[in-house]
Amino acid sequence: MKIGTPKEVFDGENRVAMTPDSALQLQKLGYDCVIETGAGLAAGFSDATYEAAGVEIAATAASLWQESNIIAKVRPPSDAEAEWLTADKTLISFFYPASNKELMDLCASKGASVIAMDMVPRISRAQKMDALSSMANIAGYRAVIEAGNNFGRFFTGQITAAGKVPPAKVLVVGAGVAGLAAIGTSTSLGAITYAFDVRPEVAEQVESMGAEFVYLDFEEEQQDGAATGGYAAVSSPEFAAAQLAKFRELAPDIDIVITTALIPNREAPELWTEDMVKAMKPGSVIVDLAAERGGNCKLTVPDEKIVTDNGVTIIGYTDFPSRMATQSSTLYATNIRHMMTDLTPEKDGNPVHNMEDDVIRGATIAHASEVTFPPPPPKVKAIAAQKKDKPKELTAAEKRANEVAAFKTQTKQQVTLLAVGGALVLGVGLIAPASFMQHFIVFVLAVFVGFQVIWGVAHSLHTPLMAVTNAISSIIILGALMQIGSGSFLVILLAALSVFMAGINIFGGFLVTRRMLAMFQKS
Repeated sequence: MKIGTPKEVFDGENRVAMTPDSALQLQKLGYDCVIETGAGLAAGFSDATYEAAGVEIAATAASLWQESNIIAKVRPPSDAEAEWLTADKTLISFFYPASNKELMDLCASKGASVIAMDMVPRISRAQKMDALSSMANIAGYRAVIEAGNNFGRFFTGQITAAGKVPPAKVLVVGAGVAGLAAIGTSTSLGAITYAFDVRPEVAEQVESMGAEFVYLDFEEEQQDGAATGGYAAVSSPEFAAAQLAKFRELAPDIDIVITTALIPNREAPELWTEDMVKAMKPGSVIVDLAAERGGNCKLTVPDEKIVTDNGVTIIGYTDFPSRMATQSSTLYATNIRHMMTDLTPEKDGNPVHNMEDDVIRGATIAHASEVTFPPPPPKVKAIAAQKKDKPKELTAAEKRANEVAAFKTQTKQQVTLLAVGGALVLGVGLIAPASFMQHFIVFVLAVFVGFQVIWGVAHSLHTPLMAVTNAISSIIILGALMQIGSGSFLVILLAALSVFMAGINIFGGFLVTRRMLAMFQKS
């Protein structure tokens, strides 16, 4: 069986669906690989590099489509390419079936099987095939780079001899894969970064990346993200109005806006209106990653960069992944290779189109001369952050009652422990000799003090400072030193062992702390 990759015919598309590295992995699955001459040049892969990896070079697209059993592409096929499909062929590419119904019907009429990489379900097992996330990750990164290229200042703040430069303020709308990539890039460049998403459960992810989550003072029951395939659901008109009001409040202070909000199979929601653009400062930049689906900004022009009358630059490019063709091709080809691994369970070069498999069924939009889109819901729930129940706000009286109850419980426990300890010491004192009691009391005190010291350490100190805490815990060494002068050989031996082990704890703790802190020092 042969897997072939033609040169992309879409104008400006630089990506390729097979790289020399992915071809080597496909050959291990038992497939022969074919690529159209020049297909990888725009992504930095020459024909010679493919030939070195054992890939056959096809002279024309027609010959490649004719001799290949499986065709791997990036963009959906053109009508002319779809005419080359036959019942014994499988096409794997991005397809966007909801907006390409006529093309999907044409492919189905040819009897071919079509796997849409944009339809891979968002379940844990399918993450390695999630091409949408791979491309969104690149788009989010590239959006920040494009914004910086059109922004007239540093991202990070600086104090120089020539004056003070304030840091840029960046707002990322949508905290999906592209949004999180943009947040990570923006914060790493030193900008003050804000992020908004209709799913408040992603606030923790945003804040963990160093950005500030923008909350709305609005209560709305949001649909479970798992039920929507891990994507945001459509908001109510009231929520949308509150959202726009918040953006209008932020617009005058924001230097760079990156919008990433998309809802599957729908036009992009309008989130950054014309009046918000007018409220922004001259020199500000808007990067609209939803431009291909209509744009989140009212003024976005797909595939163009415009400058408004008040000096705001709006970037509506739809080819961000293609602008980083080498990286995009590498990731996308890896997604394709993982899909082929699932299609080839025996690794014998014979694909098995198992329509009972969640991933294969979910991504298949045409099979056996039938349109199979939309797919049924996967048996396994989609990946989504689960909403946490909002804790009930306690009144002052309830908080006071809880504190009193906790104090009474702790007091009762301490009194019980003291009573038991006192009874134990008294019992031992009645039957043990006086010399033993001296050692026993020191032992009990050492254990009690050590326990109290360690138990009182805050959890926030369980970091490199935990090593110092280990040293503090070695307060038991004081008891051992007091006993080392005893006349009993057994007591002296045990005390010496205690000093030795406590010494390891003390010096080892400080050595570990030194090494861990050195990891954070600049060379």
